[in-house]
Amino acid sequence: MKSNSYFFTSESVSEGHPDKVCDRISDMVVDTYLAQEPYSRVACETLTTTNKVILAGETRGPEIKKDELIQKVRSCIKDIGYEQKGFHWKNCNIDVHLHSQSSDIAMGVDSKGNKDDGAGDQGIMFGYACDETEVLMPAPIYYSHKILELMAIDRKKGIADKLEPDSKSQVTMMYENGKPTKVTSVVISTQHSSKIDQSQVKEIVRPYLEKSIPKDLLSGLKEDEFYVNPTGQFIIGGPDGDTGLTGRKIIVDTYGGAAPHGGGAFSGKDPSKVDRSAAYAARYVAKNVVASKIANKCLIQLAYAIGVSKPLSIYVNLFDGDEKKSKHVQKLIKDNFDLSPRGIREMLSLNRPIYECTSAYGHFGRKPGPDGSFSWEKTDKISIFKK
Repeated sequence: MKSNSYFFTSESVSEGHPDKVCDRISDMVVDTYLAQEPYSRVACETLTTTNKVILAGETRGPEIKKDELIQKVRSCIKDIGYEQKGFHWKNCNIDVHLHSQSSDIAMGVDSKGNKDDGAGDQGIMFGYACDETEVLMPAPIYYSHKILELMAIDRKKGIADKLEPDSKSQVTMMYENGKPTKVTSVVISTQHSSKIDQSQVKEIVRPYLEKSIPKDLLSGLKEDEFYVNPTGQFIIGGPDGDTGLTGRKIIVDTYGGAAPHGGGAFSGKDPSKVDRSAAYAARYVAKNVVASKIANKCLIQLAYAIGVSKPLSIYVNLFDGDEKKSKHVQKLIKDNFDLSPRGIREMLSLNRPIYECTSAYGHFGRKPGPDGSFSWEKTDKISIFKK
C-alpha cells in the first residue's frame, strides 16, 4: 500500500434496526405536532423491546390524544414490516408518557418583546460536504445507505420476501491521495426467513451491492471480502433481538465518521432544538461551499448557548491549507446566512411535518422533496461563494 493511501469504513443500519424503529416513531410524533401547530415544541424519546413500545418526553402545542399517537405508532411499525411473534404492529403494547415542556426551558427559547428566539440548548454542531459522490457525501456512508435502502424497497414490494426488516451494512474503501479508489470489503447482515440458508441469503443480497456501488469501485472486491451474516444466521432480530432507543445512531445519521459530531441526536426533536436545526444549517452551508467548487471539502462548526439567539462561534475548514481563503469563506457565511435559531428555521422552512422520512438512510445526501423535506440539501446558494 502506498504511503499516501489508507482505508476508511462506514456503516449503516436499516429502518428495521431497533434504534431506527425508535427514531421513526419519535419523528412521527414531531410531525404529528407540527402538522397541527407549526411552532409546537417536541422532545420525544422512544424505547422498543419485545412486543413493547414506550414513548416519553416533553411537548408544548396542540392536545393530541394518546389513542391517536398509539395508532400512528402501529402504522409506523406496520410500514417498516414487523409482523413477527416477538414484535408485531397489531398487538405490541404501547405506552405514551408525554408531558408539558419545562417552563424554565420555554422562557429561554421563546421570543418576547425585542428578544429573538434563543437556542433550545447549548452545544456544538458540525456540517460537512466533500466531492466524493454526486450528492457531496463521503463515499463509504453513501454506499452503505444505498445497499440497505434498495433492499428495503424490494422487501416491501415482495420481491425480496425472504428478508426481514432488521439489517446492517458496512463498506470499507481504499483512499489514494484523499480520493476513494476501490471497495476492499463489504459486510451485510440481514434478518431473514428460517426457510433459507446463508448461501441463499448471500445471493439474495448480492444484486443490491452491485446496484449500489459503481462497477469501477467494486471490480476489485474479492469474494472472501464480501461478508453476509458472518455469525451464521440472523432469524431473531428487530426489537425482539435487541432493545432500541431514539438517538443511538448519530454517526449513521450524519457522515459515517468522516467528520466530527457534536454529540446531539436529531430524531424526536422539533426544529427549535439546535442539535437538529443547526446541524442541518451547517450541512447546507458546507454543501453550497463545495458545490460552488471553491473547495473539494468543507467542514463547518457552529456553537450555541441555551437562550442565546446568535451562534457563539463559526469555524470553517477547507482542508487545503489556504488560511486566507478559509477566512474569506467564513466572512461570506457570516454576511449571507442568518444562523440564529429563528433564521435557520425560516431559511430552511423547518417548521413543517418533514421529519419522519429523515429517520432512516441518513439525514444528508438525500433529494429535497416537494413537501419541503431535505431543504438543507439544496445547492441554491453557490453564487455567494463564486463572488
